Amino acid sequence: MREPYIMESDDEETRLEIKTARSVVEEFAIRAGLGPGMRVVDAGCGPGITTSTLGGIAGPAGSALGFDLSEKRIQRAKAGYEDERTRFVVRDFRESLEGLGRFDFAWVRFALEYYKAECFDITRNIAELLEEGGILCLVDLDHNCLNHHGMSPRLEGALAAAMRQLEAKANFDPYAGRKLYSHLYTMGFRDITVAAGAHHLIYGELREADEYNWGKKLEVLSQKLKINLPGYAGPEEFREDFMTFFRNPGRFTYTPVIAAWGRKPPRS
Repeated sequence: MREPYIMESDDEETRLEIKTARSVVEEFAIRAGLGPGMRVVDAGCGPGITTSTLGGIAGPAGSALGFDLSEKRIQRAKAGYEDERTRFVVRDFRESLEGLGRFDFAWVRFALEYYKAECFDITRNIAELLEEGGILCLVDLDHNCLNHHGMSPRLEGALAAAMRQLEAKANFDPYAGRKLYSHLYTMGFRDITVAAGAHHLIYGELREADEYNWGKKLEVLSQKLKINLPGYAGPEEFREDFMTFFRNPGRFTYTPVIAAWGRKPPRS
């Protein structure tokens, strides 16, 4: 039986929409080579906002297909973003993707981090959807949730312990970003380019979207996983301590984001 998506909750569609900035998606996708008239596939599309953005770049002469393993998220995507050029279907990228069609550009953003053990097989599955010369763009976080200044030693130690347990118990990969180039290189992709920057760059007054996103992640994970938090009586005490730190305008938090893209080689 497949491991479930660890962030699944009644509010996951809302969390994903709140945290997605269309301008950032556009910047990465255009830089990677997405342009008018291309057929684009969005793997792990969530509630559809990213697919809609990619479809907008592809324009009237192009098309966009988004797929996700969650029927609930696909229903939301269809209700909010489906039109004559943008479609959504339920599929699991850990399984065969035969029948979805052929594409010029494939997009995988913030998905591989949840599937540490299967990340390369997933990437290879998605690559099969591309025409020869098609572009695969992978975007993910690195050192995820671990870069903060201003934490107490107790909070810092418990957070590090929690992330190690997420790796061991939930198939989560805090270091997914640094592996993206290797995925493309191993598959023989050509013209590989890598870009790195900051995804979370949080200082000063806390934005409402960041408070919701981080607070919801802690809430969902504490309900689903039994994690030992050294120095804390339980997850509620840890969550309260983290959010107190996080709301302090003197703290500094950042998370590196890495993007890697390249062109699919001809079949040998």
